[in-house]
Amino acid sequence: MNTLKNKTALITGGTTGIGLATAALFLREGARIVISGRRETEGQKAQAMLREISPDVYFIAADVSQAQDVGQLVSQTVSLFGSLDIAFNNAGIEGRFVPIGEAAEADYDQVMDINLKGVWLSCKYEIAQFKKQGIGGVIVNTSSWLARGAFAGSAIYSASKAAVDGLARALAVECTPQGIRINNIQPGYIETPMFDRFFTPETLTDAKAALSRHAPIGRLGSPDEVAAAVLWLASPASSFISGESILVDGGLAIGGQRL
Repeated sequence: MNTLKNKTALITGGTTGIGLATAALFLREGARIVISGRRETEGQKAQAMLREISPDVYFIAADVSQAQDVGQLVSQTVSLFGSLDIAFNNAGIEGRFVPIGEAAEADYDQVMDINLKGVWLSCKYEIAQFKKQGIGGVIVNTSSWLARGAFAGSAIYSASKAAVDGLARALAVECTPQGIRINNIQPGYIETPMFDRFFTPETLTDAKAALSRHAPIGRLGSPDEVAAAVLWLASPASSFISGESILVDGGLAIGGQRL
């Protein structure tokens, strides 16, 4: 229960879904946490819930597509807890899944600004803080199984997540010699608010049943299961791993025929 004792972790997109589940797990493992998101009301609600686990958690509103917000987010985290040891760059949006002929330039810009630029900016400021401290650090980014796979209409989202995988590889080569490890998780179909937004309330139950059959495991994943993978990548248990993008998808991305 003390895997992350006395460690400070920053979690973007930490107010719902995978980010919130990871924050709860990190707190149970002894970490001090800053969660971040764009919506103040949602953030304060998440902070109150997490403080039932530990008082060592704060919400800070930030837009990861804005350099000033990200820089202040990192500096405020250090001001609160004295250091930064772990970053989980989880903030992301799904955008619109539509055929390319129906996609607008604004759709592309919005998804890339959050999913790619937001991760790049987060890594930039987190790595600078790690180097300033001189004791290394760990970064985990949220990618997606759609970085390896695709379906009709996913072009912008898939491209944004594939780019995050390339970013992690390049940064691992650059920064691992300084004791900074960077890895990605690639969730499959996970029961989160983002997943639910793809469907109407009337079609959600049937969609979950249908998509559960796509993966060999035969069900959707939970945010807690992804959080467990993030914890492993953030902990000393994965000390010899850097630059990897690890599927957490119940076998969904495995190629081959499905009956």
